[in-house]
Amino acid sequence: MGILSGNPKEEPMHYGEAFDLWASVLAGNGMIAGYQTMINHAGDDDLKKLLKEAIELCQQEKKQVEELLKENGIGLPPASPEPPEACLEDIPVGARVPDPAIAAVLSADIAAGLVTCSQIIGKSIREDIAMMYVQIHNQKAALGGKVLRLNKEKGWLIPPPLHPNKHGDC
Repeated sequence: MGILSGNPKEEPMHYGEAFDLWASVLAGNGMIAGYQTMINHAGDDDLKKLLKEAIELCQQEKKQVEELLKENGIGLPPASPEPPEACLEDIPVGARVPDPAIAAVLSADIAAGLVTCSQIIGKSIREDIAMMYVQIHNQKAALGGKVLRLNKEKGWLIPPPLHPNKHGDC
């Protein structure tokens, strides 16, 4: 048997896996700080709730991935400092990020995260890493569905040009 035919946790990571895990933690650190800041700007309670859920999800992912990096002797990227809490009314109107823009950033981050998870799954040779990112992908997809629903309910979704249904009477 070769070095890649036993317990996946005992197999070495290839450089791509090591980099992807490290980059995931770095991106997660930035998203956590960014979403904490966005909570300061958000006026909508439902949006704040989803931002808090996104932070919790990022923290869970980060903890899992950091553990794997440490087990494999890979240093961790620097963490962003936690931003201070601010009262929405203290932020000048011209400096506030509006709720639709916050929701759009959250949607875009989730979409990019889904693509990243799929890429990591596709290039992983360690089953434990691939399966961890399948789980992360599924959690992101579920959150993405909630954000899409919120965007529709609040009227924040800006759809692309819609294609008319051609299955009518001809």
